[in-house]
Amino acid sequence: MLAEAMAGISLVKASVDFIKGNIETAQDISQIAGAIDGLFKGQEEIEKKRSKKSGYGVADQFGIKTVAQEMIDAKLAQEKISEMRQLIDFRFGHGTWKSIVEERAKRIQEEKDRIEAERKIRIRKQQETEELVKKVLVVAGGLASVVGVILAVLGYI
Repeated sequence: MLAEAMAGISLVKASVDFIKGNIETAQDISQIAGAIDGLFKGQEEIEKKRSKKSGYGVADQFGIKTVAQEMIDAKLAQEKISEMRQLIDFRFGHGTWKSIVEERAKRIQEEKDRIEAERKIRIRKQQETEELVKKVLVVAGGLASVVGVILAVLGYI
């Protein structure tokens, strides 16, 4: 549990350090984009750790140390993100950070929509396959019945 928290907050801190060290020399936002991505990934890891409690005992889940660490990590991440917002907006112009966050949210939503569309296609294909199998079984059953009746009439059964 602590390792997950450390990974998230460490990623946030490393990303912030990189951005701070390179913000003045960066010619465009792409030169620090990887660090911005690391900042978001670190924040996501912290949030996942806060919401994922399986595998821990009740004392671990609700203990003061655990709750305090989660809250502090989340607050530190927010603080660092706010600091980066100000640095990036100052360096590349007001609204740059907002544009980055909006574009990221748009891309995440597009990916979720794509995955959902693929899931729906998979379900539809599965249903079509099931319907085809049912039809084949009905036809096969009907043919078997007809053959049975013909054989019975001819006296073979």
